[in-house]
Amino acid sequence: MKGSGKRRLYPEEFKKEAVSLVTERGYTIVQAAQVVDTSEKNLQRWVKQQVQGISDERAELNRLRREVKTLRMEKEILKKASAFFAQEMK
Repeated sequence: MKGSGKRRLYPEEFKKEAVSLVTERGYTIVQAAQVVDTSEKNLQRWVKQQVQGISDERAELNRLRREVKTLRMEKEILKKASAFFAQEMK
């Protein structure tokens, strides 16, 4: 289908498998593109998108961890404050 001028749509699972040839199995972009019958440009774009997606997920995970840490700290402060005011009311 290479060079036919018609754009071919690939399922996400196919793209993931093609990328895994490069990222997990040690194929070069050229080798993997030949194996899955797509252009090197396509495969390079898919690899870049997957790497970017992983990077985005990692950043989100770090942000959520910081948020959890802050919320736990705030919870402890509120717990201590409520215990303090409960003592004051006695």
